Amino acid sequence: MNRSILIPALLATLSLVACDKPTVVNVPAPAAPVTVPGPAGPAGPTGSQGESGYQGDTGKQGETGKTGDSNTVIVVPAESTN
Repeated sequence: MNRSILIPALLATLSLVACDKPTVVNVPAPAAPVTVPGPAGPAGPTGSQGESGYQGDTGKQGETGKTGDSNTVIVVPAESTN
């Protein structure tokens, strides 16, 4: 007797699980009102100008270099014309 009740109960459970479930459609909420900027107002007053900076000190002059005592010749290669 227990088997005769158990088998129809399992079949009923499986048939209910196999049913199509309705698709849930999310409806978007109404959009918030959009604010639109108005026309530009009049220009404000001109700002004050700042002070000029101070002139820096002049640096020290370096010593003059020594003249060369060798006969080094520097050869510059000709430019390639491709």
